[in-house]
Amino acid sequence: MAKTKRSWLVGLTVGLVIPLIAGTATPAFARGISMKDAGIALWIFIIIGAVIVLLQLIPAAILFFSFIGTSSGMVLKKKKATEQAGEKVTLPEYNQQPLKSS
Repeated sequence: MAKTKRSWLVGLTVGLVIPLIAGTATPAFARGISMKDAGIALWIFIIIGAVIVLLQLIPAAILFFSFIGTSSGMVLKKKKATEQAGEKVTLPEYNQQPLKSS
């Protein structure tokens, strides 16, 4: 049952896609785009699109430099830790006081 349903679905998809491909691949649509006939709306669309694409660089740069700062900080901290390995760090001792019962 599932195999026949799948074959019907494939046949339907191919049947709907082939006329679209054959209909759009005509010589009428095979010409180049001429920018001299483009209206002002197309230029506004292109400019706004370019601005939107360029605005995406701001968070990308923030993430990139944050990653660089984090990774270089880890490398430098590791280098510092290996340099200070000869020095022993002593922590102050904690003396627990006995509780007084009332």
